[in-house]
Amino acid sequence: MNRIDRLFGILILLQSKKHVSAETIADRFEISVRTVYRDVKALAEQGVPLSFEPNKGYFIVQGYFLPPVSFNTDEAGALLMMERFLESFADRSIKQHYHSALDKVKNVLKSNQKEMLESLNQNIKLQLPERLKNDFEYLAQLQNAISAKHCITIGYKNNKEEVSKREVEPIGLIFYAFGWHLIAWCHLRNEYRDFKVDRIKDITNRCEPFKKEKHMPLEEYMKFLPVDF
Repeated sequence: MNRIDRLFGILILLQSKKHVSAETIADRFEISVRTVYRDVKALAEQGVPLSFEPNKGYFIVQGYFLPPVSFNTDEAGALLMMERFLESFADRSIKQHYHSALDKVKNVLKSNQKEMLESLNQNIKLQLPERLKNDFEYLAQLQNAISAKHCITIGYKNNKEEVSKREVEPIGLIFYAFGWHLIAWCHLRNEYRDFKVDRIKDITNRCEPFKKEKHMPLEEYMKFLPVDF
């Protein structure tokens, strides 16, 4: 990657996150931290209003306007490939949002790129097990509750076909054992529980904040899963 492309990539990365550390930039573009400092200085010299917050990283000052992002054919093709995987690994809510996002990507492509993408679309197929079909639409709701740190009430059917109402504090989603699992603090059991998303019957979010002050990191919980990651 030449330096011009790298500078543009760094700009896009900064645009996509609230803060980005020099180490994160270095890892993403496979450069040294010292080179990151030089690149950030170059962006600032070109008029990009960058600032730095200790222990968090660089950020673009609010209010700075960046031109619309353009996509090349390879990038659009990668997104199209991911759409195929979403057909089996996501639920209806995520598919709907992804299709909408992909339509926006296609909208900014040139005519010849659109033709190439359509041809590619007709020639990529996945043959996956029937059990991977996620015939529900809760992932988007759960994502929102996790990011907002809202308590939710779920109707949940256990493996004995018994349905109960649970007030939970969702901390994350994990895909393992061919299905999505919600990891949450359960007020009824007073401990972290693993809920299979396809057993959730309904979700109510009253936008109430978490009651528990501090939660276990999701990575820590993953150590207790009955699978080898």
